[in-house]
Amino acid sequence: MGKLLWCFLFSISICNAFGKKEDMMGKAFVFPKESANSYVSLKAQSSKLLDAFTLCLYVHTELSTTRSFSIFSYATKNDSNDILIFWSKDRGYVFGVGGPEILFAASEIPEAPTHICASWESATGIIELWVNGKPRVRHSLQKGYSVGTEASIVLGQEQDSYGGSFDIKQSFVGDIGDVNMWDFVLSPEQVNSVYVGATFSSNVLNWQELSYEAHGEVFTKPRLWF
Repeated sequence: MGKLLWCFLFSISICNAFGKKEDMMGKAFVFPKESANSYVSLKAQSSKLLDAFTLCLYVHTELSTTRSFSIFSYATKNDSNDILIFWSKDRGYVFGVGGPEILFAASEIPEAPTHICASWESATGIIELWVNGKPRVRHSLQKGYSVGTEASIVLGQEQDSYGGSFDIKQSFVGDIGDVNMWDFVLSPEQVNSVYVGATFSSNVLNWQELSYEAHGEVFTKPRLWF
């Protein structure tokens, strides 16, 4: 009976955390200061293995010439960096899948709101990074790999263990918004359409039907880009 009660209470806590879907159009998450405990947890709409994906989002920050920070952290029980989008100071954008990473060299992220799209497919290993509608040179990473299930998805911190082990010096400061993720690779035309404001029905993370939980000092405010 005790075990059944614990399972019931656990299921209730999960429902309370992610039971509500919110339309976040026109809004952004604001991370106003460095923190080791401020972040946003996202719940994926699908729990299947990922053999391909595209992730698009906006970031607005002044940090890029000051220090490194996490942009998007997708951890599974087998790998705390199953998907990682990270800014490395003086180096550029780091895009990781299943642990290994590719560096897309850049000197800084403009202080103006910046749109980022990252895609990967298992069949070829091809990864792409688009910044403000412009593609960087393609690379290959983790051909034949599958991104795991039961993901802990975090904005604002990098997970060094599943759901935690945050480092304040890798925390994000600024705004993140328009987070959408698909279980396939968007075409170049679709990426550019998303950049100029079009919407495609996203089936992993959908900004218009977002299940999330904010922790610590994170605020929801009107977005600063149009």
